Amino acid sequence: MAIRTWLVGCSMVCALATSLVTSAVRAEPIGGVRQSEGLQAPAFGQPLSRIPDSLDAGLPAVSNGLNEAVIEIPEADIALETTVFKPDGAGPFPMIVFNHGKLPGDSHAQPRNRPVALAREFVRHGYVVVVPNRRGFAGSGGEYAGHGCDVEANGFAQAQDVAATVAYMSEQSYIDKTRIVVAGTSHGGLTTIAYGARDAVAAPGVRGLINFSGGLRQDECTRWQKNLVSAFGDYGQNVRLPSLWLYGDNDSVWQGDLSVQMYTAFTSHGARANMVDFGTYKNDAHRLVGDRDGVQIWWPRVKAFLAQIGMPTAVQYQVSEPDMPKATNFADLDSVQAVPYVDETGRAGYRNFLSQYSSRAFAVSDSGAWSWAEGGDDPMAVAIASCQKQSADPCRLYAVNNRVVWNDQAAETQTASR
Repeated sequence: MAIRTWLVGCSMVCALATSLVTSAVRAEPIGGVRQSEGLQAPAFGQPLSRIPDSLDAGLPAVSNGLNEAVIEIPEADIALETTVFKPDGAGPFPMIVFNHGKLPGDSHAQPRNRPVALAREFVRHGYVVVVPNRRGFAGSGGEYAGHGCDVEANGFAQAQDVAATVAYMSEQSYIDKTRIVVAGTSHGGLTTIAYGARDAVAAPGVRGLINFSGGLRQDECTRWQKNLVSAFGDYGQNVRLPSLWLYGDNDSVWQGDLSVQMYTAFTSHGARANMVDFGTYKNDAHRLVGDRDGVQIWWPRVKAFLAQIGMPTAVQYQVSEPDMPKATNFADLDSVQAVPYVDETGRAGYRNFLSQYSSRAFAVSDSGAWSWAEGGDDPMAVAIASCQKQSADPCRLYAVNNRVVWNDQAAETQTASR
């Protein structure tokens, strides 16, 4: 369970949904170190300062699509719908397997996981990013293996799909099977640690584990917090790989000191781990890894961990961010009455847009449809797509981040780069 990584406003349905959405690490010592970084999220909506890696204009460029492909990975009697992002070329490339979170409700109704912001950064550094949808999720076969309130068994069941993914991908010619890291967010973070506790022994090329805000919230289970802490404690008895844990202070899912309890139980048996408390992130730390803004917070910590476990960290490719349209002189950003075509409901929606974090976009059509989106990887694309669902006329961007980009003379639909 987690919080959706973007928010969408629209003229017909306005909703906030829940969704999936984390120290320099030392690889040698036994036990764990918990560091409170006191980090704050950057000034959202301002031009993103690049991660402090040297960029060489002479590096080969990878398209915005990151060579995205959807494949099927065999696992026992089913196939796992799996998204792959990769650099250009034949490789072999290092690999990160990234494990998704869990939405409430029917797991098959959960969309195919596409952590584009994370994938962009890893592809930039020369990695193949592999994102399996586990059994019973999205387009994967079978049914979700819940195991009731037994959190430990749940994690082990999910980890079987991770093991199948690592084994299958390790046989692909473009993968360097000696340089693999496994990571996950929310339920996928728990799955990652469970994988390290049992199945990772069969994959000597896996060098470390990264847990972004991991766990499993089961409000229907009595004392679910105790079950969760106990599961991490049991995993910690068997994990031999170093792990990095990233959690924030304003996480809506893991409230109070629950993340500290999970980490303490895990390291109490000698598991090698470091925990980074990255402080407050927007309105919910649980959304960090799904936001393009969040890369500036998690990548430096992840980079340090990768270096410690012998994984590459140098930039290998140029990968462009979504294109930002230029500001126009059409109106001031705060001028609600200047927004064209919309009715009073649309103007109320624009006021709501103005109250969002400034990685945001507002789109309108000539027939008065409108939509806004905030966060995620590309709010421009989400705003236009949501607006277009309400309109037969083309939707265009009116405002992006902190500027009006509307050109009333534009003859063509503005579209966001994907």
